[in-house]
Amino acid sequence: MSEDLVNEKGHRDKVDLLEHANGNGKHATMTATPEELAVIEDAHNAHDVEMDEGEKNRLLRRIDLAIVPYAALLYLLSFLDRVNIGQAKLAGLITDLKLTNHTYNIALTVFFVSYVAFEVPSNLALKVLHPRRWIAFIMICWSICMTLMGTVKTSGQLIAVRFLLGLFEGGLFPGLNFLLTCFYTREEQGKRIAIFFAGATLAGAFGGILAFGIRHMAGIGGYNGWRWIFILEGLLTFVCALPAYWLVQDFPATSKILSRGNDRAKWLHHLTISQGVTNAEMPFEWRHVRRAFADWRTYTYALMYIGIAQPFYSLSLFTPTIIAALGYKNAVANLLSTPPYVLGFITTLGTAYLSDRMRLRGPFIIFWMSVLIVGYIILIAQNKPSVSYFAIFLSVAGVSPCIATAIVWVGNNFGPITTRATTMGVFFTLGNSAGIISSWVYPTTEAPRFFTGHSVAIGFAVMAIVCATILMVTNSRENARRDRLYGPVAKDGQHNNPLGQDNAELLKKWGLEGMSRDQILDLGDRHPGYRFTVGASS
Repeated sequence: MSEDLVNEKGHRDKVDLLEHANGNGKHATMTATPEELAVIEDAHNAHDVEMDEGEKNRLLRRIDLAIVPYAALLYLLSFLDRVNIGQAKLAGLITDLKLTNHTYNIALTVFFVSYVAFEVPSNLALKVLHPRRWIAFIMICWSICMTLMGTVKTSGQLIAVRFLLGLFEGGLFPGLNFLLTCFYTREEQGKRIAIFFAGATLAGAFGGILAFGIRHMAGIGGYNGWRWIFILEGLLTFVCALPAYWLVQDFPATSKILSRGNDRAKWLHHLTISQGVTNAEMPFEWRHVRRAFADWRTYTYALMYIGIAQPFYSLSLFTPTIIAALGYKNAVANLLSTPPYVLGFITTLGTAYLSDRMRLRGPFIIFWMSVLIVGYIILIAQNKPSVSYFAIFLSVAGVSPCIATAIVWVGNNFGPITTRATTMGVFFTLGNSAGIISSWVYPTTEAPRFFTGHSVAIGFAVMAIVCATILMVTNSRENARRDRLYGPVAKDGQHNNPLGQDNAELLKKWGLEGMSRDQILDLGDRHPGYRFTVGASS
């Protein structure tokens, strides 16, 4: 087989097919069971895989109801359990455990050490073990850790339990985001992932209200208020985790919500129109993992994400402290940390709606990160409580929409699925390591203006803007190069539809004659008919 992909005009695209094709002679197969595989393959010749708008909306509503609300609830609980230590700090944690500022920062840091170390392995485990089993397991484990955190007696015990909490929480966010990118087209992902991520902003909003109420349980059972914050929120997570085995969905090729009639074949056909060969189910292979690690874009997306996540974690962990440093009492600081996150919830969902409607990703990240920078500059430049509180609103409103937008963007642009899972694991691993940095840049000695913390956040925000600009330019140039070599692609996605990869006319157009269908699917985002999301979701 030639190692050049030759188009009909004689152009030669230098792509190493030895990396794409199975060198050991084995053909890739779909990861569905034989019965499910037959349904999927029958869709190639079936006359009823096309859906009208009403039928598509019917299936979309069913999938939305089965996936999005529960996923949003799980992430709300995850984020609440992750950052409630900031509320507990104001409810007596520091005094009771005799924590120094240094020891408290260690307790914050160890969570993110185990969290980021577990994200890539967890995404690979999710792919092999199935989402409903894996998500249920890690949720029950972290809810137990959260509850036990309310019983710790020493700083060492607190640090140990925080490490275990990060280990088990590390798989939820990247895993559910990966699952969402497999169920929805590129045009449908934005609003759903934004609703899912909105759980974090709701956690920031209601965490303060919950902490304000729970801290008044001080004395019950001989426990101070901060212990009850950990215990009750951990028990809440445990209760919500119990039905996860039945409520979390597996991948589209096996999910029970697509088992009626020909729904599975129809939805898989619908997905291929947007995702093309990048969404084709293939068996786990280590070379797909290596492909993700070898792609420079993986690290550019990850650097963009850490540039967004660092100020986000800084605000999530230290907003109560920042507000308290402005002169408000601890209980009042718990309450005042709520309104900025209500605004963040609104900007997150509003941006998702506009982003999908306008088919833009990168420009929204650049705009909102600029708003964040303005907020931090105001925090540094003056010391009036009312003005600083307004600046916190700007900062939270600016950073909140960018997380979901960045996740959708990276999920749009990688394939095959194992490569996408690995890329998103690296994306979240590097991005969430921002929590380690955030834990150490807000020394209490710099209150109330926190020059170091705010300056570091501005630097990371600038890096996010630079990376977003680079990705917009390079993806646009690669799309233009493929258009120049092979011609434009059909808007209905038929040119890189996995169900049409034995079409002789298309094979000739892309210069793929002589390659098997499985080898073509293995090309993923390197398929000549695939076009990257630039700033637009196209």
